[in-house]
Amino acid sequence: MTLGQEFSTYDVMLGEDRVRLKEAISLIGEINLGATAIGTGINTDFRYSKRAIEILSEESGIFLEGAPNLIEATQDTGAFVQLSGVLKRISTKLSKICNDLRLLSSGPQGGFNEINLPAKAAGSSIMPGKVNPIIPEVVNQIAFEVIGNDVTITLAAEGGQLQLNAFEPIIAHSLFKSIEHLTAGCKTLELNCIRGITANKEVLSNRVKTSAGLATALNPYIGYENACIVAKRSLSENKTVEEIVLELGLMEKEKLHEILRPEILTAPKQ
Repeated sequence: MTLGQEFSTYDVMLGEDRVRLKEAISLIGEINLGATAIGTGINTDFRYSKRAIEILSEESGIFLEGAPNLIEATQDTGAFVQLSGVLKRISTKLSKICNDLRLLSSGPQGGFNEINLPAKAAGSSIMPGKVNPIIPEVVNQIAFEVIGNDVTITLAAEGGQLQLNAFEPIIAHSLFKSIEHLTAGCKTLELNCIRGITANKEVLSNRVKTSAGLATALNPYIGYENACIVAKRSLSENKTVEEIVLELGLMEKEKLHEILRPEILTAPKQ
């Protein structure tokens, strides 16, 4: 696969979560203002709730609407659970992406060394010249916190009894922390890491040429058994797939070059 294909998956992964986040935010806009203690609206004028919400929307610039059932809205903290769950989903994906970046940039001698991350710290305190992937590691840790906050919010939402929930303070505290830290993490990941990533083109090109996995592309032409032989010999003899195929006389050189073109290897056949 190409680096473009690899990084395009990250775009799709996070693009999906933008949609989920908008859905979760829309649920937060439904409020129980005017419900009084448990949702019955006792001691209020019947016009109060609607008018108060209209004014609050105007003053805040945020679209708000009254819940159709104020008693349900008073005891149900499901919207907070939903939003926290989406934040957890985003954090899980971001952390996975950061794991990939750390792995792809590992090296240069003992790792993949396929991409370069911007150097944002002095490096290792014991190994001269070593640059640590500190920005992805920061985002990993934020993700761990958000996932933990989601557990707290879930338990607090479940802990309510009848029409009241005494644990909304910890729900709010955990939710605000998740939003604050995840927002900061996304910004620093973009500014201090993503924008400065470069590809080690020579390393990547050499990997394609020397990969025993190229034998997979030859299955339709030389058969699975011959492809197995080629792959095993390529590994054991430290030769390229192309060299082994030509030695065994399994294909003509021109045809082999056409099949093993990188742009052909990364897409279905016409």
